[in-house]
Amino acid sequence: MASGIRDKVAIVGMGCSRFGEHWDKGAEELMVDAFQEALADAGIERGRIEAAWLSTCLDEVNVGKSGLPLSETLRFDYIPVSRVENYCASGSDAFRSAVYAVAAGACDVALALGVEKLKDTGFGGLPGLNAGMTPPLWWANLTAPGSFAQLAAAYRAKHGVSRDDLKRAMARISVKSHANGLKNPKAHLHRAITEDEVINAPLIADPLGLYDCCGVSDGAACAIVTTPDIARGLGKSAPVMVKALQIAASNGIEEQYNTWDGSYFATARHAATRAYREAGITDPRRQLSLIECHDCFSVTELVTMEDLHVSPEGGAVKDVLDGFYDADGRIPCQIDGGLKCFGHPIGASGIRMLYEMYLQLQGRAGDRQRPDVKLGLTHNLGGFPARNVCSVAIVGAPGA
Repeated sequence: MASGIRDKVAIVGMGCSRFGEHWDKGAEELMVDAFQEALADAGIERGRIEAAWLSTCLDEVNVGKSGLPLSETLRFDYIPVSRVENYCASGSDAFRSAVYAVAAGACDVALALGVEKLKDTGFGGLPGLNAGMTPPLWWANLTAPGSFAQLAAAYRAKHGVSRDDLKRAMARISVKSHANGLKNPKAHLHRAITEDEVINAPLIADPLGLYDCCGVSDGAACAIVTTPDIARGLGKSAPVMVKALQIAASNGIEEQYNTWDGSYFATARHAATRAYREAGITDPRRQLSLIECHDCFSVTELVTMEDLHVSPEGGAVKDVLDGFYDADGRIPCQIDGGLKCFGHPIGASGIRMLYEMYLQLQGRAGDRQRPDVKLGLTHNLGGFPARNVCSVAIVGAPGA
């Protein structure tokens, strides 16, 4: 593999709207909210941005199929603007495009912005309202909860985990995310819950209950990237550096062969392995400071901890119940509330995860700030267990 992009690109500005039900705002207003914060944070003029990428997943958010809505909304000066769509990993892919443009020397300053208006679409798995996400010819009668419930069943069967133990671990994950979200003013959900509430909640797709599922949100997030030299010239003495960016896409084996047992994400394992190699990480359980993962369902977070090679295979249940991933644990996961409580506007989620890492690395995360943050990992998944795109990004302090 080539040497990659480790320490070749710095993040100099980020912004994020509040996630939630924005009945009074359109996608344009949310884009402006995130962009203005990022621009002020970077301390640059709009004219210094030389290229931009817009990530959004659903056409029904009124932003169309090109990058024009971003250019028109932010009044860029005829720079190249492209739209990126890669399921729920769209935001990470837009960020990857901006980072690669700077690393390649194609431009000095680039921007990635993700936005989604899901509340206006009725998106949530209802028949006829899935906005093209699940073509009936390929995925007839498939729902996201049903698909990820099958992941839970396969994981249980492979590792001999009882239903009660799995439900308890999933409940611990949801309770943790709700507690973390309470400390985040931009999070969608602000409500503490108990393990008993989670375990006894109405079932959506056994064993997934109501509190095991992330909600439907509106929101936007934005990142501005440049070279390390320019970052230092802007007065960023310790900029947040991009250490690795890897994306893995399913190739049909999971769906079409019997070599995959349905208990893990093959893409995540490949993306994580390549990202660690690119970032120079040999022991993620010891070296990582924070993780933001794609917790569309609580079981996804649990399984992902093994796919990221942090928990040993079959050991995530114990780690979760032992508090390894709690806010005061060894490696906090979803310190900002995650998809579960921060929210999941599809095109914005990957950049939102990076936003939290960016704040933590600069000591600006307020009540949820962790001490001595050196390396943060974001995991962004789009699709279903058998057919998906997975992005793993690692960012960190200079020299980490």
